[in-house]
Amino acid sequence: MSQGLLDAQNGKPLDAEAARFTRRTFLQFSASAAAMAGGALILGFSLPARSQGDARKSVIGGDGVETPQAGVLEANAFVQIDKSGQVTLIVPKVEMGQGVYTSIPMLIAEELEVPLASVTVDHAPPNEKLFSDPLLGGQLTGGSTSIRYAWEPMRRAGATARVLLVGAAALQWGVDPASCHAENGAVIHADSGRRAAYGDLIEAAAKLPVPQNVKLKDPKDFRIIGTAFKRLDSPEKVDGSALFGFDVRLPDMVYAAIVNCPVFGGTVASVDATHANKIPGVRRVVQFDNGVAVIGDHTWAAKRGAAALKVVWNEGAGAAVSTQTISRDLAAASQRAGAVARKDGDVNRAFGAAKSRVDAVYEQPFLAHATMEPINCTVHVRPDGCDIWVGTQVPTRAVDAGVKVTGLKAEQITVHNHLLGGGFGRRLEVDAITQALKVGKQLSVPVKVMWTREEDIQHDMYRPCYYDRISAGLDANGKPLAWQHRIVGSSILARFAPGAVKNGVDPDAVEVAASLPYDLPNQLVDYVRQEPNAVPTAFWRGVGPTRGTFVVESFIDELAAHAKADPVQYRRDLLGKSPRALQVLNVAAQAAGWGGGALPKGRGRGVSVMNAFGSFFSMVAEVTVERGEVKIDRVVCAVDCGMVVNPNTVEAQVQGGVIFAITAALYSEITIERGRVQQSNFTDYRILRFHEAPPIDVHIVKSGEAPGGIGEPGTAAAMPAIANAIFAATGKRLYRLPVGNQLQTV
Repeated sequence: MSQGLLDAQNGKPLDAEAARFTRRTFLQFSASAAAMAGGALILGFSLPARSQGDARKSVIGGDGVETPQAGVLEANAFVQIDKSGQVTLIVPKVEMGQGVYTSIPMLIAEELEVPLASVTVDHAPPNEKLFSDPLLGGQLTGGSTSIRYAWEPMRRAGATARVLLVGAAALQWGVDPASCHAENGAVIHADSGRRAAYGDLIEAAAKLPVPQNVKLKDPKDFRIIGTAFKRLDSPEKVDGSALFGFDVRLPDMVYAAIVNCPVFGGTVASVDATHANKIPGVRRVVQFDNGVAVIGDHTWAAKRGAAALKVVWNEGAGAAVSTQTISRDLAAASQRAGAVARKDGDVNRAFGAAKSRVDAVYEQPFLAHATMEPINCTVHVRPDGCDIWVGTQVPTRAVDAGVKVTGLKAEQITVHNHLLGGGFGRRLEVDAITQALKVGKQLSVPVKVMWTREEDIQHDMYRPCYYDRISAGLDANGKPLAWQHRIVGSSILARFAPGAVKNGVDPDAVEVAASLPYDLPNQLVDYVRQEPNAVPTAFWRGVGPTRGTFVVESFIDELAAHAKADPVQYRRDLLGKSPRALQVLNVAAQAAGWGGGALPKGRGRGVSVMNAFGSFFSMVAEVTVERGEVKIDRVVCAVDCGMVVNPNTVEAQVQGGVIFAITAALYSEITIERGRVQQSNFTDYRILRFHEAPPIDVHIVKSGEAPGGIGEPGTAAAMPAIANAIFAATGKRLYRLPVGNQLQTV
């Protein structure tokens, strides 16, 4: 996801006034922000966000419990404290493995002065007005923004609740609030030894005026933030009680196996369901625009029925699309000038003064998400309403899909959001939800629509393939005087948030490439939009930074080799104006033993530096190449992501991102022939195996800056480090991914 600020309603960038939101912006509390509901203190707060969507009826999770006072409090989130002292936090972000259901409660617990174990979490209902993320302009989870979004608002909510509770106790005791303090879920008056539990104070606290601009803790006083806590959701995921979309079970529910048109953009011409209808357990066969669903009493019946179908397809123009035609079109598009994303100095003049010039072309393939939980969605469409059970990164867009397909009103659509078995951007899309609704409209009972792994991979929304032309003019010492970078590829934002594309520039496509940490006095970065005919593209664990960092850091490494300079020192010499980037580079290089002596033949180290998602990364990969096979021996990463909430989460996210990157760099590629994806399962869309995963050392650089993102940067920084290590080991420069059989002669 791009880091740009977008209006949730029209995808346009926020105006100057709205865009002044920062992590330090004070919350706007209303007089009614504290209230009693069902014997609990409800604390609401609002952010200066632009989105003004209507409140929508919903439930929290899949258990049918309605949101406390939903649509009544003008809040961005709710903190609820009941009479037992239990704190319930309604989190606007979804949990898909990144740990936000632990880290965000830590923010509340820190300022509220309660043990983390006292905080429970519920999914937020779809409501743009209450739960919009100002960093993204909507209620969605992506762009590594969850902690950046929550950092100050959640702490301030906890601090405000604490001040109210302290004030209530002081009023009851007739003492100065300054003589009281909160500790471990209670208010204590040290002079008299009196103590009152939070649960005993909620009625009195709800009657007090809400304080404005409460003081937050000094970081030196943090006791929870910055401490390594185990994931709160791990026990449920281990014992199987955690509920994902695939776990939904409803009375009278039937199961649907999907057969999508194998060709992009194709539709159904005719269906022969004779054999399918004879299979025991098959109820019926339903058709929609680009596919067929077999409805069964259970999964096996539906799947067997789907295999027995005989479908004739209208393949359409998509049947002419192939990887070769797409690559040809990208190469041709790279010959024309693009929309300017960055222009500094006089590039043409600098090239004229250069002593040498280096040119390169980089290519990167389509990539599937291949989440461990394949696509699924359960719906129950009725004349008077519709329920949707799904794991989604965009709950309000799920409601919008319901409105569009069923014709019902938004308030008649109920979304039951679940834990996500992997997202990576795939569940930012509602194509599968829309499809499930089209099937559900034709039935009178709940239906669980499931995609097989084959359907999931062959009908994904893919990370775009890209084609980059990049050139540098160097002085006599090999330092860059001129830098020109042309990016050619699909624009995801043109579809997802069209207002974000300004003057022809997709800010996600040029991210990193147009904001390098290096001192480059003359540079020109432009973007040429070239859509792959019929192939749907989407976000994939940091699209712009992922593709951009591979190109830039591979090319910087090539310039170092051209200058016969050490790759780390070459970067150091260009990072004088970016001290945070320089620091992570130094930490990573030292931890990896860079410069500690030559490695054996066939082994090499590679390095990368990156600034994206508000964080700074440097990564060193060490590899062995033998008979054309690459083994990743070790990865060392230095991370400056600002103030750290949970070091365990940071380490886990970096490690997961690196493994994701190794998979992509070595193996992953979606290829197309006659409009059909050729890969179908993990047999030919290979995922890194357990025994192939290297040791990954994560070094967190202490920082007093506001938090940056952590979910996606590790993936982006790892790919070029691996490619550069392969060059160090073999002398072969990689200009395209995956590595595949490019090293067979090495």
